[in-house]
Amino acid sequence: MTDKQLIFLILIIWSIPSTYFRSKFRKIVYQTDDWKINIKPLFKKEIVGLFSNMYPDNKTYLKTRNYYQIYLAVYLIIFIIYNLI
Repeated sequence: MTDKQLIFLILIIWSIPSTYFRSKFRKIVYQTDDWKINIKPLFKKEIVGLFSNMYPDNKTYLKTRNYYQIYLAVYLIIFIIYNLI
C-alpha cells in the first residue's frame, strides 16, 4: 500500500462520522429536530454558526460547534496531506 493510498483510506475512515457531527450541529443551528434538515442545502446560517457565536448561552451549541470545528480542521489537514503526496 502506497502512502497516498494509506492517506486516502484514513480520509475515508475520518469522513464516516461527518454525518453525525453535521446533523447534530445543523439541528442546533436551525433549531429543529426534523431529520430533513440533513438533506436540505441550507448553508449560510450553518457557516455563520460555525465561525461565529450565534447562541452564546447555549452550552450544547458551543460544545458541538467546537467539536465540529476540530473535526473539520483535522479533515482539512488530512485532505491537504493527501493532495501534497
